[in-house]
Amino acid sequence: MKAVILAGGKGTRLAEETVSRPKPMVEVGGHPILWHIMKIYAAHGITEFVVCLGYKGYMIKEYFENYFLHNSDVTFDLATGKSDIHRDSRLERGENWKVTLVDTGEDSLTATRLRIASKYLTPGEDFCMTYGDGVSDVDISASIAQHQASGMHATMTVANTPGRFGLPQLDETGTRVASFDEKPEISNQGVNAGFFVLSPEAFDYIGDIDCLWEDGPVQELAAAGKLGAWRHRGFWQPMDMLRDKQRLEELWESGKAPWKIWPDTPPIIATSGRGKKA
Repeated sequence: MKAVILAGGKGTRLAEETVSRPKPMVEVGGHPILWHIMKIYAAHGITEFVVCLGYKGYMIKEYFENYFLHNSDVTFDLATGKSDIHRDSRLERGENWKVTLVDTGEDSLTATRLRIASKYLTPGEDFCMTYGDGVSDVDISASIAQHQASGMHATMTVANTPGRFGLPQLDETGTRVASFDEKPEISNQGVNAGFFVLSPEAFDYIGDIDCLWEDGPVQELAAAGKLGAWRHRGFWQPMDMLRDKQRLEELWESGKAPWKIWPDTPPIIATSGRGKKA
């Protein structure tokens, strides 16, 4: 299964950081928030990613092109122009990822980005989709299992948080979204936290008109009775404003970041050709 990450927005409410880089590249604990999101999915065995680029997308391309350089010790020989990477981050960090970066337009809306990226998905296969600015300890594996057992075309993760986010109204079972309001005045049932699981049928609700995933397709899925709800009662935090970034930094520095569900990988001990420690 693949995960699509929407990473093309301009992040204007975090202008202190996004004036010079795309929001998914804003760092928490020395790593882009995008990296944290991918680590969450990888912890559930999802290691193939389709990242939808837009605003300053070239910076995300350069990050992955130079991933080893960003995450390894390196020696530059300026006389010869050669460089040596001393630690292989694929081994040290266990990141066996396959990342497809798709230019989906600088000003495209979220449904359009998803439609453009669809050609890189596996035909007939369910996939995950989320935003490039929020972290959580959501049980992605369990949400996938519920989705595949439910017959829904889409399953939204619903989390508890203040009411400035899209408001799903759940049915009496608590497992299906009956209606969806992207701009609620109050929130008492939870909010759209992203971390969707989608079936290919979800694309039937995305037309050729540029629109937000939340304004059109999600509302139509809910009206058709095909939008499921995975209720998450744990940690979820979007990085919308500077204070959100500061909170995430504090949690990471404390060593108790709730979204860090992946294990630490022991460091590699370099050895010489004779098997002795270097």
